[in-house]
Parts: sequence; C-alpha cells; structure tokens
Amino acid sequence: MFQTMTAPPPDKILSLSELFRADTRQGKLDLGVGVYKDPEGRTPILPSVATAEAAHVATLQTKAYVGPGGDPRFVELVRDLAFGSEAPVTRIGGVQTAGGAGALRVLAGLIAQQAPEAVVHVPDPTWVNHHSVLADARLRTTSYRYLDAASGQLRIEEMLSDIAAMAPGDVILLHGCCHNPTGADPVAEDWDRIIDAIAARGVLPFVDLAYQGFGDGLEQDAAALRKMAARLPELLLAYSCSKNFGIYRDRVGAAFVLSETAEAAGIAKAQLGVRNRVAYSMPPDHGAALVRDILGTPELAAQWRGEVEAMRRHVASNRAALAEALAEIDAQRFAALGTQKGMFSCLPISAAQVDRLRDEQAIYMVSDGRINLAGLDAAQAPVLARAVASVL
Repeated sequence: MFQTMTAPPPDKILSLSELFRADTRQGKLDLGVGVYKDPEGRTPILPSVATAEAAHVATLQTKAYVGPGGDPRFVELVRDLAFGSEAPVTRIGGVQTAGGAGALRVLAGLIAQQAPEAVVHVPDPTWVNHHSVLADARLRTTSYRYLDAASGQLRIEEMLSDIAAMAPGDVILLHGCCHNPTGADPVAEDWDRIIDAIAARGVLPFVDLAYQGFGDGLEQDAAALRKMAARLPELLLAYSCSKNFGIYRDRVGAAFVLSETAEAAGIAKAQLGVRNRVAYSMPPDHGAALVRDILGTPELAAQWRGEVEAMRRHVASNRAALAEALAEIDAQRFAALGTQKGMFSCLPISAAQVDRLRDEQAIYMVSDGRINLAGLDAAQAPVLARAVASVL
C-alpha cells in the first residue's frame, strides 16, 4: 500500500517557519505565520484568558467527555458574539469544533452529505487551506473573481457577475471580515449588493469568520454576517476563537447552520454532531471552557473586549506606518495597503522578489507577497519599505 505513496507538497507557510528558525542572521523578520504578535514579538496569553484559566483549573473536578456537540453554553455564547442580539436563534443550530479549521471541515462534510453535486465557489485568492479542506470533503470547487492584485482593490463588479452565473444550490465561500490573505474587505454598500445577488441566485453562503475584532471592531466585523442572517433563509458559519482569544494551540471553534425553520436547525445541529463524532469523536474542552467563562462573566468579558481592541489598534498602527513608508517609495503601487483590514495584506511584488527579500534581507513572507502585519513593529516599517524598494 505505502510503496507507491508520494510525498505531499510542502506547506508554504509551515516551510517558511522552518527556514526562519534556521536563519542565524541578526534582525531577521518573520511576516509569514498568521499569529498575532505584540510589540515585543511575542504571541501573548491575554490577561483575561490567564485569569479564566487559573480559576478554571482551580475548580476543575472532571476530565469526562463533553459530548460530540461540545459545551452547549460555549456554543450559545459564541453564537451570540457572532450573530448578535437580534439573531433568529431558533433557526440556528451549532456545535463546538476543534478550531475554525475543524468547523470548516465538518461543514464541508455536511455539504458533501446533503448536496454532493454542489460546486463551492471560493474567492481568488483565499486562505490556502480552504482548497485542501474542501478537496478532502470531495467537493468540487471553482474560483470567483475577488481581488485585482495590481491595485489591491476588490473586483466588486466582476464578483457580482460571477455570483449571477452561479447555479442555484451552489455554495459561495465568503470571508466574514479581514480577508486572508489580502485584507481587502467589501464595504457596507458592497455587502448589500453581494447579499442581494446571493438571494437572487439562490446560492448558499458559507462564511469563514476567523478574525472578528481585528478589522474595525467586534461588532463592526460581524455586520456582514448579521445582514446575511437577517435577509437570507440559510447560511453556514465557521467560527474561530484562535485569534481574538489568543488560544491558537487549544483549538477552539464552532460550526453553525442557519436554517429556514427551527426544526431544520435542530436536525442540522444533530448532523453536525455526527460529523464531529466521525472526525474526532469529541471536541477538546479546555480552551472552550475558557471562552465560555470569559464571555459568561461580565467583568472578564469587558476586560477581554478591551484586550481585543488593543490588539486591533496595534495591527492597525503597524499597517498605517507601513502604508506611509511605502507611499514614499511608490504611492500608486501601494495605495490600497492603508485601506485594507486585519492582520494580512498582499504586497504587489513577485515570487522572485519575495525570494530576494528572504535571501538578501532576511525578510520572510509567503511567495504571493502576503505579510502578517502583526509580525511587524511600526518602528520597523521604514526598514521594510527600503528593503521592498531594493527589489522592485
């Protein structure tokens, strides 16, 4: 069986991390891996998380299974965080998952079970693992036009044209906010047009909300999802707690289905539990318990919201500093950088220029020019800008 097995292609981002660790040059800069970093270059444990964890461990009395659907209170609180107080909660079924990627996979499995002939339309570009997750579920995929790489602007008219050509019953994958890898998000008016086009065509939205709080704020970043929930009969949501709670290794996420009726939502929830059971039996409890305790405790929730806002402001400050420094080099080429949202942007440079930055300047980024702005410090922005200028 294994003698004909071929090696998988290397993961671009993980391979980059290995190269970075092996690099002994002083002043090397890691803009590749998509984790938040503070001004000292650390991925910190948030104080609210540390407080919740200490209290949780001190009172923990069992390590029994939580069940295939996870902790119901966690699911309820994350649902409210994402969908808001006006959500049609009786029509939403959800389960806890092993991270946002786990949510994507169980929802992809649900699509494959219920509509195996449906085509999933993904933005061009998108997070690289989207393709792998959907392929693993044996779903057919195609791309819709999203970003003009040269200008860094959303191709809204082409995107709407592509939606109009989708078959009823197909699925469209959407980034709820802070598009990865580009940082280019639709504005409110664009979202209205996108939702109208989806409704007119009878397409199912599959929303990946991995960075709530890192764009314009916790409430603002959920606005597009909430509009969809108010205006569309069905949608899927994959939610990640990794970034806004800083609990990457604890693998905390949730999968939700908005259905036309409460009865259908209950059935969808049960089917998601089955998908969990098949994939890994039970989701891990520890990180989800911390999220539950933070969101369920008013003082901790307020503290956490302040911490998320501080992370957002830090990333936005880095973005503004780099946009200003690059504007001095070529204002037209880099004009979109300052208008984009979240941790990521794609610099309009070639893979060969990315290689030169790594080889000549010890600056590491993904081959498509994606940079993690949290990996930068505002004081380093002029250095990075000069390095980019040297390879243009």
